[in-house]
Amino acid sequence: RARPRRVVARSRGRSHVAMVGLATFTIVSNADVPLYEANLGQTPKREDAAHLQEFVAHAALDVVDERRWETPQTNLKLVDRFNDLLVYAHVTAGGTRFVLLHDARNEESVRAFFAEAHELYVKAALNPFHDADSPIECAAFDDRVRALGRKYFP
Repeated sequence: RARPRRVVARSRGRSHVAMVGLATFTIVSNADVPLYEANLGQTPKREDAAHLQEFVAHAALDVVDERRWETPQTNLKLVDRFNDLLVYAHVTAGGTRFVLLHDARNEESVRAFFAEAHELYVKAALNPFHDADSPIECAAFDDRVRALGRKYFP
């Protein structure tokens, strides 16, 4: 398994070490159609890791569907855990779900990432040549989401 990088942040004379490694971002439509998926962090060495991440993300959708009716907030924050993976979720007004699997707890970075990713998603969804329930295959969208991943999860 690949070792995640260590990021050291200094705050009032004390240093805090945060492990940054795995981050997988998925967008799923209201009709449960996967629209977009990107690995934003280091790629795990295990062969079945991609399947495990996909399974965890889709299993968390049930929890997201329950939690979205409990709060008026679009950012559902931490919704589930699986071993060392934390699952964060964001739901748009139209019911599209953003799911982020991450191996470090950093809610402020996740919130900012979701806000900017939501803006990118709205721009892609408003494209008159894009069908609402078809995968987002725009290279510019992918590049910008990956840039957000590098910005918030270095």
